Amino acid sequence: MSRNDIIAQEEFSKAIKRARFQTLLSRLQLERTELLSFYDIKELVKPKQQNYRGVKPIPISQIIGSEGRFNDFTNAFYPKKYMLKGRWASISSAHRNMVDLPAISVYKLGNAYFVRDGNHRVSVARANGGEFIDAEIVELDSEIELEPGMTDRQIRDKVVAYERKRVLKKTGIGKLIDMDAIRFSAPGQYTEMLHHIEVHKYYINMSQKEEIPFDQAVVSWFRNVYLPVAEAIKKQKLTTKFPGLTVADLYMWVVKHWNSMKDRSGQGVAPTEASRDYAEQNKLSFFRWIAAWVRKTIARIKK
Repeated sequence: MSRNDIIAQEEFSKAIKRARFQTLLSRLQLERTELLSFYDIKELVKPKQQNYRGVKPIPISQIIGSEGRFNDFTNAFYPKKYMLKGRWASISSAHRNMVDLPAISVYKLGNAYFVRDGNHRVSVARANGGEFIDAEIVELDSEIELEPGMTDRQIRDKVVAYERKRVLKKTGIGKLIDMDAIRFSAPGQYTEMLHHIEVHKYYINMSQKEEIPFDQAVVSWFRNVYLPVAEAIKKQKLTTKFPGLTVADLYMWVVKHWNSMKDRSGQGVAPTEASRDYAEQNKLSFFRWIAAWVRKTIARIKK
């Protein structure tokens, strides 16, 4: 075994110790150390097309995730598993022997990169203080801009904000109802809200000679469906019992539960009864409540 091989193995041992220290420190600070999953983020931002950008040097600090190895490295690209030692050490040794290594391949989303192939090379380069690495780039076109250092929660929040803006622009419902009273924290909910309005419109039209316009259905849904359920949620203090969820989030869950109760009983059920029954059937234990409250508080501090 050459001296460079021995040094490479020693460097791996140092790197995996750093991974453990980073993980421990992050747990104490209630932060995540994992790389972001490319497929999870792609599902959130839903890029429309991709373009090949060739091979260029990219900042290692702007690599925030991986296509398939996001569980093998921390978000600082320290190796987390001993099974990575052979490949990692061989690349480190080649690096010390001045061997030219092929460019890594990445997806680019906004100003952030996700590794397609070359996770070990990124890890070794970062462990050796490298700032740039050659990469073959495929850029994905998305209207949601990503930045280095963003967590999956921050990306999710950005997606939700984008969806809200798009729905308000498309429908103009912000001029009809108080949208400050409706704020979701999960993607897809604003589209689901429009579905609720369409269903409400359908049931109204069943008893009308002429079809009511969408604007009228929006106002009717807000006054006769959303506000009564929201008031019941506030009265039951469900946002306290379910930390991290907004009144609008809980509206979605309570309405599903409400409809289920009406189907089972075959008669009318008050929103307050539905929200109370939902809370009773989905109680958080004390320790889970504390953990959820802490996560919510930390997330609020970091924004």
